Amino acid sequence: MTTTDSSKNSKSNRNSDNGTDYDVVVAGGGPVGLFLAGELRLGGARVLVVERLAEPDETIKAGGINTAGGVALYRRGMLPDLAAAWERNRWRMRAFLGDRGPDAPRTPPKFAGHFAGIMMRGDLFDDSDPAFADIGPADGVGLGIPQIELERILGARAERLGVEVRRGVELTGFDADEDGGDGKDGVVVHLADGARVRCGWLVGCDGGRSTVRKLAGFGFPGTEPEITGYQAVVEMTGGERLGKGWNTTDVGTYVNGPFPGRILTVEFDGPPADRSAPITAEELQAALRRVSGVDEVTVHEVHSSTRFTDNARQADGYRRGRVLLAGDAAHVHSPFGGQGLNLGLGDAMNLGWKLAAVVRGLAPDSLLDSYTAERHPVGAWVLDWTRAQIAVMRPDRHARALRRVVTDLALTTAGTTYLVKQISGVWQRYELPGEHPLTGHSAPDLELSDGTRLGDHLHVGRAVLLDLADDPKLRARAEEYGDRVDVVTAACPGRPELAALLVRPDGFVAWAADGTDRTDGTDRMNGNDQGDGLDDVLARWFVAS
Repeated sequence: MTTTDSSKNSKSNRNSDNGTDYDVVVAGGGPVGLFLAGELRLGGARVLVVERLAEPDETIKAGGINTAGGVALYRRGMLPDLAAAWERNRWRMRAFLGDRGPDAPRTPPKFAGHFAGIMMRGDLFDDSDPAFADIGPADGVGLGIPQIELERILGARAERLGVEVRRGVELTGFDADEDGGDGKDGVVVHLADGARVRCGWLVGCDGGRSTVRKLAGFGFPGTEPEITGYQAVVEMTGGERLGKGWNTTDVGTYVNGPFPGRILTVEFDGPPADRSAPITAEELQAALRRVSGVDEVTVHEVHSSTRFTDNARQADGYRRGRVLLAGDAAHVHSPFGGQGLNLGLGDAMNLGWKLAAVVRGLAPDSLLDSYTAERHPVGAWVLDWTRAQIAVMRPDRHARALRRVVTDLALTTAGTTYLVKQISGVWQRYELPGEHPLTGHSAPDLELSDGTRLGDHLHVGRAVLLDLADDPKLRARAEEYGDRVDVVTAACPGRPELAALLVRPDGFVAWAADGTDRTDGTDRMNGNDQGDGLDDVLARWFVAS
């Protein structure tokens, strides 16, 4: 991540063949923008990230990533970084780990979480459920990692990959589909320092109030907010009189913990008049006293604070011409359940390899249509998941009656397991052609006979054709795809029924065959006709050399 002064309009990445400064400009240098930039670099694209903040935002935000987010980062080789960050921050997890003495566990707990403040009991979670099979070593590793820690990890990765980042400069406008004099269309990005940057594509990762989204004319329908929430880290006295963890009162909801001084309040009195106004200690104290009913609590100092609402909106599509959206620029919602950061990481993982392939001329730009088709339904689900939690958190009698019913269901093995599956993201799948049960799902992290795992082979961001039956005809069919598809031949003793998998760069299964299936393309595979076999799937996602 080569960070440059905002006053310099670097031309070091100019390509005289296509007349652009960069293949892609990413607006927004938060976790989603940085992760996407790294994915694009893995795919061979020249990338510039522009970020309006001069330094990373230390404001308290998401407190961790779920299973789906952890698996995505593990597939890019970041498991050691995540484990080290978890170790640095495990004191924050004392509510889960108990005593923090020398014998306290040093491995991450399994992901549990909550629904509308209804905590999931780990002893009721059935981890034998097939949805949690073969997740691999990433399971639970990101649970206690604050967003700012993740941003540092992703920033270091972007630097290693050669991404250029300009901090302290804001995107103020752009001209899309403008002919630069070379007969090729592109985007001219306008920056606040007066610089103009030409690129082939622009991706808005610039947050819920995205400038890119507004200027590009994306529709942003959704539901209006009804709450004002605060999350903060403070110095306070009288906190011992507050209940620990999540608490529901006649006024709303408050949270005390999981580490000293961290508070959260929710009041159902409509949205704040000005979300951007400075948050004072007196304002936080008043909210905490109102919701908790504890008048003795006094907030003396604010270390970090933010306001939030349950405004829930989603872009009507994620692409308009040469402009795309990812992360909060594409969807906003309340923070309950910690879905937002994970949803954005999934967007970046899905988009990065596809846009890089288009940039390199290895795929038509119609490949990008699959980005909206696959990610928009996931975003819509998250919005409804957060809306449902708001409905259960309301202080009226109907909502409280509903909360008691949901709590009773949650305190069962089936209920806990269902909720954890949703919160963890392991339910996610894409509607891809093929009838094999694995098709469209996140790939199982298979343990292979050569001592590796499937995730080890995804670090470089290429597709993997996994030959589990030592089939030379199968391997030959991938040869014409050059460096787009890596072929790995190994047995998998733990899953003897599987003969082969084609795993996309984002880790999702595009095609699979069992040991009884033909893999030479002349007969039926997984119940599919020849036209739905491996050759068709390879041609769908990749371009032969």
